[in-house]
Amino acid sequence: MTKKVYRTYLTPMSVASALFLSAQALASTPQESHDEKEHPKRESKRLRTDAQGVTNVASVNSEDEERLTVTGHGFNTMHQSVGLSRMPQDVMHTPQNINVVPQALMRQQNVKSLDEALRNVPGVTASIGEGAGGMNGDQFLIRGFQAQNDIYEDGLRDFGVYSRDSFNFDSVSVIKGPSSEVFGNGTTGGAINMVTKTPGLQNHYSADFTGGSGSYYRGTLDINQKLDNATAFRLTGMGDEHNVVGRDYIYSHRWGIAPSIAFGLGKRATLVLQYMHQQENSVPDFGVPVVTKPGASYGQPITEYGIRRTNWYGTNNDQNSTNDNMETARFTYKVNDHITVYDDLRGGQYYRNFAASKATCDTTCVNNYFNGDPAAALVARSGPKGAGNGTGAGTYMAPLPYEQRSWSVQNVASMVANFNTGFLRHQLVAGFDIERVNDVRSQSTYLKAKPYASLVNPNPYVGNLDLVPGDSNPAGLVTLGSLGAKPHSSGYGFDTGLFLFDQIWLTKWLSVKGGFRWDRWQTSYNLTGGNIATNPDKHFHDVSGVFNPNVSLVATPDEHQTYYFTWASSTTPMGMYVTNGSVPIRPGTNSFASPEKAQLYELGAKYSLFHDRIGATASLFRLDKGNAINADPVTGEVQGSSDRQRNQGLELSVGGIILPGWNVTATYALYDSDTTYSATKANRGKNVQYVPHNQATLWSVYNAFANTPYNIAFGGGVTWRQHVWLNAANTFRAPANLDFSAVISHRFDKHWKISMNGYNLANRLNYQSLFSNRSTPSAGRMFLGEVSFTY
Repeated sequence: MTKKVYRTYLTPMSVASALFLSAQALASTPQESHDEKEHPKRESKRLRTDAQGVTNVASVNSEDEERLTVTGHGFNTMHQSVGLSRMPQDVMHTPQNINVVPQALMRQQNVKSLDEALRNVPGVTASIGEGAGGMNGDQFLIRGFQAQNDIYEDGLRDFGVYSRDSFNFDSVSVIKGPSSEVFGNGTTGGAINMVTKTPGLQNHYSADFTGGSGSYYRGTLDINQKLDNATAFRLTGMGDEHNVVGRDYIYSHRWGIAPSIAFGLGKRATLVLQYMHQQENSVPDFGVPVVTKPGASYGQPITEYGIRRTNWYGTNNDQNSTNDNMETARFTYKVNDHITVYDDLRGGQYYRNFAASKATCDTTCVNNYFNGDPAAALVARSGPKGAGNGTGAGTYMAPLPYEQRSWSVQNVASMVANFNTGFLRHQLVAGFDIERVNDVRSQSTYLKAKPYASLVNPNPYVGNLDLVPGDSNPAGLVTLGSLGAKPHSSGYGFDTGLFLFDQIWLTKWLSVKGGFRWDRWQTSYNLTGGNIATNPDKHFHDVSGVFNPNVSLVATPDEHQTYYFTWASSTTPMGMYVTNGSVPIRPGTNSFASPEKAQLYELGAKYSLFHDRIGATASLFRLDKGNAINADPVTGEVQGSSDRQRNQGLELSVGGIILPGWNVTATYALYDSDTTYSATKANRGKNVQYVPHNQATLWSVYNAFANTPYNIAFGGGVTWRQHVWLNAANTFRAPANLDFSAVISHRFDKHWKISMNGYNLANRLNYQSLFSNRSTPSAGRMFLGEVSFTY
């Protein structure tokens, strides 16, 4: 029998995939690795996980000719797959800063949503969302730049506007910086990619139940069943019902299910079919107003001045109802030992019924609260104007209720070819990407005004406000500048992209990677209905061709270290925010002719140390953005501008096993942001919105007395974010965040486990979701207990 042992520095896809499988096995959710798809002879995997969280993966082919053994750790993500066929190298050998939130970390923290997972990643900020379209759901910024259209699942774009539950996540990656050569338009600050749970050839059955503070009840299910030697079925499901500790009247009820089936596991051709359904009924929280205290140099959330953090300024008419479905087919075919082709196809259908309120505390409100009678301080629940002295009936304006129906389809076909030309070794990636997204919305209006709310003691019970279609009450519609007031909007985006990049090894340890992507972006936007005589229907159409190159120099002196320099670019044409921007196209001087452009310069180093127990990264970067896209604080219009912004800094991360049974994950980011040019002279030289100067996270757990009846795992962590400016003028500021959390767990045997997680243990007043003139207080101190079993 011939035996071969592969070392990780050679970076064959099989080794990266086996280590990826190790992380999954550590979390008690083993599944097939990408290696099984690429090496048809290998048909069985033997996994052994010891008490220190180390998983040994043995791979044996049907003829017993080859055995592969790799030792990995779930918290060292250096050898983990990025989860995209278009990025075939593992994290360590991809010349870009990539933060991975692995399954093992999510399980220890009892992560329940994408938002919670991303709190482990520096530079990611949650935004409230805004506008006449009332955008909400998952709205993120990466390094201070909009990323709401840069959320991916298994490398395909997720166009929905909803809060993504983590029940079907295997891991979450944030690829920092412009990546248009991989993803197409967007990715100014980076891209978020969720890797889903897929079927494998090892049976397992697991479930857990969580309950605790805030009437929290949650259950999840994960079943993987082998059907034959090459076919398996997997089913994950979730039910979740909870209030928000420290916020009055806010709740969320959601459930989801995600069946999948895989054919040809371990064979030359593999097909994975997936379906995901998630449904939610909740109350949106647009936070508290940011005000400037008389005599202060900058404004802060009103809760910094004695207003209760529990105060919610919405009404009993507010709602968020979503129904989201995605169908995915992923096909892999290994042509030969050198060429593998992939084809990924997804359809999506998204429905949303939304109504929200936003509080405006004007000058009269501020003066009454600070200098007069606080009980007389009134806030408006909608519209750009405040309540004044409260002499009117209330306000009617934005955000207005709306109904949204969207659908999308995307197909990405790619080829990865490994070959030699003389003494040069190549890895060539080429393919095409076609996507279309359609969106239709209808605004409604209230015949009765939203009554003003007391700043000190708001009352949400305002009764029936007589909701009617916008066509029957044009006077109640929001006027969006030159667009007028229209109740109906529809639009689509159609993108055709071609990409090609090649990594060439000049020597065994030195390589250069370069490539490009060309996109043709076609977009349309229509505004109809209402008072046509006053506001005629409007139709806009645009076609943009964009070209984005990328080049990297990569040095890998040995199997434990990688050094790189990367220059990359990205382009965001106006009109690409079809589903998650209230106004995807704004006509005028800042429209089609001036897309948002970004360039990245990054110098980085990655290490896998101590026999792959610890992974560490360091990167210095500069990110320049031109024609920055901004959101209007009143209407929420997505607007292009002539502003130029820069964010530069240092990012550090480390993750792995310090000692047997002791894991750690830590990150630190130092940012220096600047508005290098603005048409508004006063904004020049100011910090970029939402970018902290310093940010850090730490999480560590120790498993004591493993494999004994009295075993116990305990630990915790801290997340810290320095204050951030909320507007371009740097006159509004959100205070620093500091959050302490902890976990303790006990395993009865290899099947049953109980655990308790504590969050925001100091009960600090933090702010998680931010906008230019509002901030949402984070949940207060809470405890969640979990009972789980795995067979």
